[in-house]
Amino acid sequence: MSSNPVAETVASLMPRAKAELTELVAFKSVADFDQYPRSESEGAANWIADALRAEGFQDVALLDTPDGTQSVYGYLPGPEGAKTVLLYAHYDVQPPLDEAAWTTPPFELVERDGRWYGRGSADCKGGVVMHLLALRALKANGGVPVHVKVIVEGSEEQGTGGLERYAEEHPELLTADTVVIGDSGNFRAGLPTVTATLRGMTLVRVQVDTLEGNLHSGQFGGAAPDALAALIRLLDSLRAKDGSTTVDGLAGEAAWDGLQYEEQAFREDAKVLDGVELIGSGTVADRVWARPAVTVLGIDCPPVVGATPSVQAGARALISLRVPPGVDAVEATKLLEAHVEAHTPWGARVSTERIGQGQAFRADTSSPAYASMAEAMAVAYPGQEMQSSGMGGSIPLCNTLASLYPETEILLIGLSEPEAQIHAVNESVSPDELERLSVAEALFLRNYAAG
Repeated sequence: MSSNPVAETVASLMPRAKAELTELVAFKSVADFDQYPRSESEGAANWIADALRAEGFQDVALLDTPDGTQSVYGYLPGPEGAKTVLLYAHYDVQPPLDEAAWTTPPFELVERDGRWYGRGSADCKGGVVMHLLALRALKANGGVPVHVKVIVEGSEEQGTGGLERYAEEHPELLTADTVVIGDSGNFRAGLPTVTATLRGMTLVRVQVDTLEGNLHSGQFGGAAPDALAALIRLLDSLRAKDGSTTVDGLAGEAAWDGLQYEEQAFREDAKVLDGVELIGSGTVADRVWARPAVTVLGIDCPPVVGATPSVQAGARALISLRVPPGVDAVEATKLLEAHVEAHTPWGARVSTERIGQGQAFRADTSSPAYASMAEAMAVAYPGQEMQSSGMGGSIPLCNTLASLYPETEILLIGLSEPEAQIHAVNESVSPDELERLSVAEALFLRNYAAG
């Protein structure tokens, strides 16, 4: 990285950043309190609140959001008449999945092969540390030139909408000239990238029932309607033969005309097994950024170990549907529910329950804030120009903020480049990416203030 005082300050703060991220990762802050204690999330929230207070933030508060979780808010005043920038991250994390599959414990930050491993290291506790580093670097080099609001969400991974509803009920709280969402990532490590689009999401739980109770498969199998088999047929109807998503009435032919995702690079990033085909049609960018994608997240049925010879009376599944910008998530949910009812075989009883929902998002990359970020990233990543890409994931708050504050510019950056393997086992963050993006954010705030 080219020498400049901000970059030098961030470099000197990296040992502290690692220590702080170690403390944050240690909180098992999964916002599903049937799996993990609420105290773990509360501990993470209090850690962040204390960190903000130590940096001079005012009005630091733990906001009780309608979904039963807490978001952390703070305000750092800047010079009189300065612009206001809102910095966003989230401290809740995905469950670690199979803990035995992790090379090192998921809630311990461990350095290995130049990366820091641990659940939430990139998504998105690393984003919290990135914001802190950027602000500290500015404070050490002339001061923070803008008013700063920080909001750190406690249930983003659950999709339960607590912060979105809180923001709608308190619209004055998060007003800003620009929002920096620290929850996306570079297209490739070392390639500075802003995320231009996000897919929206809906989560629907499906219950299929056929019998009053399980039956002996020898005595009744062959004529008794099997709820698990009905569910499998229903779920299969959501995909075409090539694996494309097929929800009745939902368009799925859009094309992505920006930065492309080469198929071999995608196979390597996704760690697709040799000989296994990718699913869908069109370019990879079409499939992951511009078209809907359905995923069966889980099925409730008897496990193989301990299974009995029974025809199943009931079974259920959790279905995720991602939808691209231009598709209304509410309408997509209705189409998914109608598809489920239409494709449930044998007259089986089926019911659906909406678990979570968020709209897609498209940024205005021609805005002044993006010009300021491009200039900052060119310094933080010498020899590289800022790129714009899509992201297949969802950050529901983006659309809420865009609706509440239509004049506000929204930028998406972050640490979740492909090697980070977010949501998977052995999630990690590149400390080099953390350092460079912290420099970029600090320089962006300076550039934006002067613009």
